[in-house]
Amino acid sequence: MAQARQLIERFWEIQNDHDYSKLIPLFADDAVFEDPAIGRVEGIEAISALLHRLTRELADKKMHFEVLEIAGDEQVAWSRWLWKRPDGDIEGVGLYKVRDGKLIYYRDCYAVPPTG
Repeated sequence: MAQARQLIERFWEIQNDHDYSKLIPLFADDAVFEDPAIGRVEGIEAISALLHRLTRELADKKMHFEVLEIAGDEQVAWSRWLWKRPDGDIEGVGLYKVRDGKLIYYRDCYAVPPTG
């Protein structure tokens, strides 16, 4: 079975629970997380701190993600998603690499909305 695809399907099941800390076990110790608005985060400790912070900051924002499609094989997967936000939806793509059942690389690609 497609291990990377299964892991990303699980990721998206957890994502909309708004407790991003539940995603931590999906990441390998040496994982890399990249996001246009956040930057590059390396290692499970830094990723864990980020996910805990996102849980606190986004818990009451009334937003969620809608997965449009997921594809993948044993080592690589991608998803296309819609970030449903009160101030406008954002479409994005996630790219993922998996080793031994854990995410070792996670990258979101989307246009960062203007602030202010």
